[in-house]
Amino acid sequence: MIPLRDNIPSRSTPIMNYLMIALCTGAFLLQVMQEKAGVSLVDRYGMIPARVTHPDEVIVVPEKVLVQTPFGVQVQVAQRQLPPAGVAPWLTVLTCIFLHGSLMHYLGNMWFLYIFGDNVEDRLGHFGYVLFYLVSGVAASLVHLATNVDSPVPTIGASGAIAGVMGAYFCMYPKATVLSIIPIFIIMEMVVLPAPVFLGIWFAMQIWNGVSTQSGAAGVAWWAHIGGFVAGMVVAKVLDLTHHLRPPVLARRPGTEHIGMHRLGPGEHLFRD
Repeated sequence: MIPLRDNIPSRSTPIMNYLMIALCTGAFLLQVMQEKAGVSLVDRYGMIPARVTHPDEVIVVPEKVLVQTPFGVQVQVAQRQLPPAGVAPWLTVLTCIFLHGSLMHYLGNMWFLYIFGDNVEDRLGHFGYVLFYLVSGVAASLVHLATNVDSPVPTIGASGAIAGVMGAYFCMYPKATVLSIIPIFIIMEMVVLPAPVFLGIWFAMQIWNGVSTQSGAAGVAWWAHIGGFVAGMVVAKVLDLTHHLRPPVLARRPGTEHIGMHRLGPGEHLFRD
């Protein structure tokens, strides 16, 4: 499912959400430039569980390399020693949330943050949102660390922090709706889903993948997503019960625009400013 927009407007300019997007963007551009120079920020600032739990040990990882043989170019597995961390190893639980593994990884994370982050910032305030975002990211990293204690695989991405934002949104806006695209084979269907349904399905998918796949399979830190989402829910609920949240913003009115050649009927919603 791909969210296009929700029906909750921003009360004020979400400057801190934009700042988080800008920081991730700057870090991603720096990654690309450094990789062209032969330097991997992922190796130095990614969270490598084995390096956090055994900071004095040398971490060696398998790496596929192309080797010229009498039978042509073949792929072989070599051993590569990871460089030392660019910061104290325990600090990588924070630095890793600003790095991404690919352009699509970066774009997907930033889009979800753009959709849901502004409304969470509305309820928490600017400073509170930054603190919440960082705490969610660290909590997600720690959950992944606890479930992959000896893994030498670098963990990167804002997904855990953004999962925290989504968990907070789940609690803060139970009556919100999300206009979404759902790919069905080659057909793209646009549907309006209650936000708790959209986010609930997303969370259930993370649990399913986390339980049914091996640790680190497919290069996705499922338990970091789960940990971040739960942390976001817990923090949002505690702040709500202790009356530390700003009042929620009222939803937008539904519009009557077209989607392609299809006019929305009486029971269909498309939201506008």
